[in-house]
Amino acid sequence: MKIHLKKKKLNSGKYSLYIEYYRGHTLDEKGKTKHLREFEYLKQYLIINPKNASEKKANEETQLRAEQILSIRRAEYAQGKYSIKDRSKEKLNFLSYYDKLKEERYESKGNYDNWDAAQNHLEKFCKNKQVTFEDIDENFVYGFKKYLNKKAKTKSNTLLSQNSKYTYYNKFKAALRQAFNDGYTSRNYASTVKGFAMGETTREYLTLDELQNLAKAECKHQILKNAFIFSCLTGLRWSDINKLIWSEVRDEEEGSRLVFKQKKTAAQEYQYLSDQARSILGSRKQENTRVFQGLKYGAHFNAEILRWCMRAGITKHITFHSARHTHAVLLLERGADIYTVSKILGHKEIRTTQIYAKIVDTKKKEAAYLIPKLEISDLTC
Repeated sequence: MKIHLKKKKLNSGKYSLYIEYYRGHTLDEKGKTKHLREFEYLKQYLIINPKNASEKKANEETQLRAEQILSIRRAEYAQGKYSIKDRSKEKLNFLSYYDKLKEERYESKGNYDNWDAAQNHLEKFCKNKQVTFEDIDENFVYGFKKYLNKKAKTKSNTLLSQNSKYTYYNKFKAALRQAFNDGYTSRNYASTVKGFAMGETTREYLTLDELQNLAKAECKHQILKNAFIFSCLTGLRWSDINKLIWSEVRDEEEGSRLVFKQKKTAAQEYQYLSDQARSILGSRKQENTRVFQGLKYGAHFNAEILRWCMRAGITKHITFHSARHTHAVLLLERGADIYTVSKILGHKEIRTTQIYAKIVDTKKKEAAYLIPKLEISDLTC
């Protein structure tokens, strides 16, 4: 293709400058030559007969701008046809680019937090904050993976868990993929180094008998007891229970349900409540009032959950989030299908819910050995 700067005479006494893209020619049905041209009008104008130095200078500046645009268009075409990399982008700061991608995810709270945590480790790895895309290569990618695996620490100064490494490295790779798509790198370095495998975490939960014992046991803070058992009956996260207000509790003819947005995913949720779950909430109050007033997250309440469990004869390490696990396992044990459980828990991917199905399978296997061995004298028919 040929790209030229041309001009067209106007009735106003000026030339209109435009770029012609000539793509060759073809023959029509009658054998007549048809030239393939496209035009880009630049909205730049030359005075045909400049009368003074000022007009001559204006023409020179206009001509220069038009020629600069022409150079850019020719360079863009060359990059598209010959895969010539835009060298100017290599000089840009990679950490600034990552920060921009992170801020684009601000509305998705859980995802944003993971991007933010990954950024903290990335900045520690990049002791020199002036890391440009020119510095990104396979060694850089492998180095960050090795850093996460061997050196990165949590706030409590422990090495990262397998799932934390998996999550943070995936955010880093997502940034690399986007950088490649945006033309900042010539290779997709996200695909050059294998990532971490996702680890299976232990999900502590209560059996129905344990939950019953806990419900009967004394808890120092009634609001904590109410909220925990409500979570066991509904599967709601602590964050959603803590922010729940009365306008999100709908008492209707068919029964009660919650209409709320998950804090972690910002997804709109609709969840029916059993009569017992609704009774835990008590009588209605003003629409903007928190349902669980006085509920707090901290070491004191966490410690009280453990003391409450001890009073109930439960020695497992139970946290508030264990209530959510309890709800999932109890549903699956009683025949709820995994798709329904996934929707109740608000999981985006069903593979997240399948972890609970594995727990239920384990319990079924254990149940097969509960019946004592019989002494059978003769098995022949």
